Amino acid sequence: MTPAAYVNSLPVAAARSALGRCCGARQWVDAMLAARPFASDAELLATAERLWWGLGRADWLEAFAAHPRIGARVGAGMDWARREQAGAAGAAEGTLAALAQGNVTYEERFGHVFLISATGKTADEMLGALRGRLTNDPATELRVAAGEQAKITRLRLDRLVAS
Repeated sequence: MTPAAYVNSLPVAAARSALGRCCGARQWVDAMLAARPFASDAELLATAERLWWGLGRADWLEAFAAHPRIGARVGAGMDWARREQAGAAGAAEGTLAALAQGNVTYEERFGHVFLISATGKTADEMLGALRGRLTNDPATELRVAAGEQAKITRLRLDRLVAS
């Protein structure tokens, strides 16, 4: 079954839950539910992207807040986040400590969790991105983080059927 067919086939409550695992912004989930049925995976993904970029700062921050910190231990029920951050799992203690400190510095500067599409990235790559993004101004960084959320959402929509 394709992701679009899967989302279309779910009852509203189950679709809300599935879409909420892809993106933690309630307004995005509601809009995706209202857009069903999707004629194809391409339409599902294009709609997801269009609706995401139509949201505002508060919605983006709500989605960001649904993510654990990069390098932090991820609890039960967050299997996707654990797999996405697998590159941090075996990192050296020094790298994990630098990520932990970087997360704090980032959150103090920008007011939200550091968000990166971590799939396929090593802990050192994520740390380098974090450090580089600390030089952004808050408005630029909000857009960069929103772009990372859009990438994560797309990957998660593609994974829905396998979950």
